Amino acid sequence: MAKVVGAVVVNTERCKGCNLCVVACPYDVLELHPKEVNKKGYHYAYMKNPDNCIGCANCGYVCPDACLTIYRKKID
Repeated sequence: MAKVVGAVVVNTERCKGCNLCVVACPYDVLELHPKEVNKKGYHYAYMKNPDNCIGCANCGYVCPDACLTIYRKKID
């Protein structure tokens, strides 16, 4: 069976730091950036543990501002 790896691309300028994506992730991939903020002054989401991502898209489903793009890739 092929393994699936995923990646989440965050539109950092659109993200308002609501934390819904972080809570929705079952693999502890996302976190709000602790120090950096976007132009609006919000701490934005980023991939803290990118190796854990399987591309399940739970984060994308709950994002109210459609800031996330999720990619999946099968590897043999």
